[in-house]
Formats: sequence, C-alpha cells, structure tokens
Amino acid sequence: MTGNNIRNGWGTVVERVRWGILATGGIAASFTADLLDLPDAEVVAVASRRETSAKAFAERFGIERAYGDWAALAADEDVDVVYVATPHAAHREAAGLCLEAGRPVLCEKAFALNAREAAELVTLARSRGLFLMEAMWMYCHPLVRRMRALIDDGAIGEVRTVQADFGLAGPFPPAHRLRDPAQGGGALLDLGVYPVSFAQLLLGEPSGVLASAQLSEEGVDLQTGMVLSWEGGARALLHCAINAGTGVTASVTGSAGRIDVPAGFFAPERFVLHRDGRDPEEFVTAPEDGPHDSMRHEAIEVMRRIRAGDTESPLVPLEGSLAVMRTLDTVRERVGVRYPGE
Repeated sequence: MTGNNIRNGWGTVVERVRWGILATGGIAASFTADLLDLPDAEVVAVASRRETSAKAFAERFGIERAYGDWAALAADEDVDVVYVATPHAAHREAAGLCLEAGRPVLCEKAFALNAREAAELVTLARSRGLFLMEAMWMYCHPLVRRMRALIDDGAIGEVRTVQADFGLAGPFPPAHRLRDPAQGGGALLDLGVYPVSFAQLLLGEPSGVLASAQLSEEGVDLQTGMVLSWEGGARALLHCAINAGTGVTASVTGSAGRIDVPAGFFAPERFVLHRDGRDPEEFVTAPEDGPHDSMRHEAIEVMRRIRAGDTESPLVPLEGSLAVMRTLDTVRERVGVRYPGE
C-alpha cells in the first residue's frame, strides 16, 4: 500500500487503505457509506458494466475515478482492495478478475453461485498469496462475537438446537433479480445464507441436510425450510423466504440455557441470555461500536488483515465460507433448484 499515514480513533498511526467498489447497487451504496465514516479508509474508484452508473455512483459519494468496465478497476494500481458487490452469479467472474490482477478482494455473500466456483476463488487467491474474504458481516459484528464467546465458554451448556429465519414479504415481480435463475435468484442464496451461516458459526458443517421448498415458475425458491443435523445430536431449524415477511430472529438452545436474538439477528442491537436458575441477562451493542446495522466492522477487519499481510481472516475463514457453500449446494439439490450452466 502507498496510501497516506493517518491516526486512527485510538491515536495509532496507520496507513490509509484505498478501496475500489465493483458494482453500484444498494449493498454497494450501503457499504461505501460505511467506509466513508472510517478515517483510515478511502474510496478511490468504482466500476460498473455501464459507465453512466459508475459516474453517477462516483458523483454521489465523491469518488475520484469511475470505470465503465471491471477490468479497468482491477488494473488500477492505486486500489489496495476491491469490494465485489455484484449479484452472486457474477462473483466468480468479478472477484476472479480482481485476484488475477493482483488485487485483494472482499466478496459479497453468498460467496459464489456454488461451492465449485467458491473453491476456484479460494484456490486462485491462495496461489497468488492474496487476501480474500466473504463479506459475512454478521461474523464480524461485536455482539455476534460476544454471543459466540459466551456459547464457547459454556454459558448455555452444550448446544442442542439453533433456530433462525429470514424472510421478506415481497412481492417481487418475475423480472426482479430475486426471481431470475440467471442471477442466482431465490430466497436461499440471498437470505438463507444468513441462517445457514449463523448455525455453522456455532456448530460447523452439518453431517445431514433435509430441505423442502416452494418454487416459482422460473424455478427459483420462493421459500425454503431446512433441518441441519450434526453427529453429536444438535439440530438447526432454518427458514428463508422472498414471499413471506418473517421475524428475522434467531435462538440457540443448549443443555443449560438459551440465547434469544430479536429481529435482525445478523446485525443485532441486543440479545438475551437465559441461564438455568438465573435471571435473564441482556447484552446490547456498545456505543463505541457505532450503529448496530453498520458494515464498518467487516471493513475494519479487512483493513486490519491487509495491513498485517494476512491472506484471510480468522473471523471469516475461507474454509468456513466453503463449508457454507457446500450446505447451500446440498439444499438446492434437495429442493431441485439448478442455475443455468451448472
């Protein structure tokens, strides 16, 4: 990196990390807005397949350079890391292009269209010695990390059951990307990745997968129910939908207690720990952590790792992302969803 040195919020002199943004949709806008709140992050370039979109995005956020093709961004020597925010059907192409050009990558979830494509990205990054991370911001959230630490320390005993749901009411018209098989449409990869990732954060890769889905006329899942199982007896009951607005909550039950996470479990403002024989304990997002629904924490983690010369993050390990993709593949096999070219 050759960015300017600055002092971060703790008074430590660090090197500013220069970001490139690949794609200009809603998630790219949200992430860019969070980056602009970080004093040690600088957004220097944006790319879209359409130059008009890139220029409009650059003007909106005060970004110096706007490219009408992805390759130009990947070739920009002033970019320290690229955030890939395309629909997941394009993740393999977009992230691969950046890695081939020597750029570290933060790639949106789901990590790719399927486990094969995700494994290709991991192999490419490792062969080039480059940083790569799935943008599973839930794993970097301070309150989620606190919850996991409590569970790892035995606060609720042995985990027996995980429940989580993520559903949007819609309705989404047939032309929407969530209904488009060519863009990896359906509830599972957009929303179901959160409940699955939540369960696997706590229990690892399951040994058994059962699933049932309601499919659209286009052949994508409108809603999917999943039961994951582990050799030790634990079970996860998970649900996602793009035709039913759910509570978007989660609960983890163990042999000695339970943790309830209210609406927005993937970026919680609070959770409640119920230990057998004790009064409930509420844990809330600390003021110094900023807004609970900010993606700043994954950006901070990426910059921390890039400065250290690391090629992956222990908070969002590549093997964990690959394991989630394998589970999603199995779910799609069970319910009969296949995408073009698979």
